[in-house]
Amino acid sequence: MKPQKENEVWVVYDGDCPVCRLVSYSLRIRKEVGKLNVLNAREGAGHPLYEEILARGLDLDEGMVLVYGGMFYHGADALNMMAILGGNVGWFNRFNAIMFRSPTMARVCYPVLRAGRNFLLWINGVQKIHSGQ
Repeated sequence: MKPQKENEVWVVYDGDCPVCRLVSYSLRIRKEVGKLNVLNAREGAGHPLYEEILARGLDLDEGMVLVYGGMFYHGADALNMMAILGGNVGWFNRFNAIMFRSPTMARVCYPVLRAGRNFLLWINGVQKIHSGQ
């Protein structure tokens, strides 16, 4: 299944996580890459892309998913692709490019970011998505 057009980027994120929401809506991609679409995983049941993510065994509690050019990037790889595809507009995109354009840096930092997400969900009394089950 091909869930998007060639010139589209999809980010599937946890809409109940304040940081995930900020990242998803602050991300700007270069114009030549195409259109950016965001999908809240908590509202995604039944959406073809969400169903494809589940079919691929990608756990949205373990990381957001970025889909581009028919490829699915999960967790640290999604963060790295955001940095690669990101435009140079806004503080978030510049920071993201500096920090996570390196796949190694993205892999090293991602567990800390995921732990922060889990902590924010916990203090706000929000359950995990449980998409990987």
